[in-house]
Amino acid sequence: MKQPLPLLKSVKLVTILLLAMSLSACDTLFGKEIARLPINALSTPGNEAFREVSLPLKKDDAIAIWSDMDLSYQGEAPVRFQVLILKNGAAFQQAELDPTDKNVSVGEVKTTINGKTKWSFSGKNSEVTIPENATYTFKARLVAADNPTLKITKAELVLKK
Repeated sequence: MKQPLPLLKSVKLVTILLLAMSLSACDTLFGKEIARLPINALSTPGNEAFREVSLPLKKDDAIAIWSDMDLSYQGEAPVRFQVLILKNGAAFQQAELDPTDKNVSVGEVKTTINGKTKWSFSGKNSEVTIPENATYTFKARLVAADNPTLKITKAELVLKK
């Protein structure tokens, strides 16, 4: 006759199953990451910091564009991702995204003390629907208004499906 699992083993098993289910739910809710462009620096005249990735995508794929940021500044620091999307090497779409303008945010921490702001977050900024099967290249850079206090620790554009 089999004996039931001891209570501690049962609790561990249930915990592991719940953790696995919650991790798969994250992909369902937020999408699965398919590419990351680690820009991590501002583009300035004479010092362009472009990053790009090419992906074979299918008609009707919905590609969510997220920003993963960690920055600090005093006053205002308007930053923008400039994104150019090419389809089979030809210009398809372009956009300028404010990474702080997000409709979903994960792990956001923002503190402002005496006018100095530290802000880190991952947020969904936009979505692109793919019109036909092709290879799409996402090319991006980060630009900002002149603010000598602006420090970019992390500025990554993340593509999710």
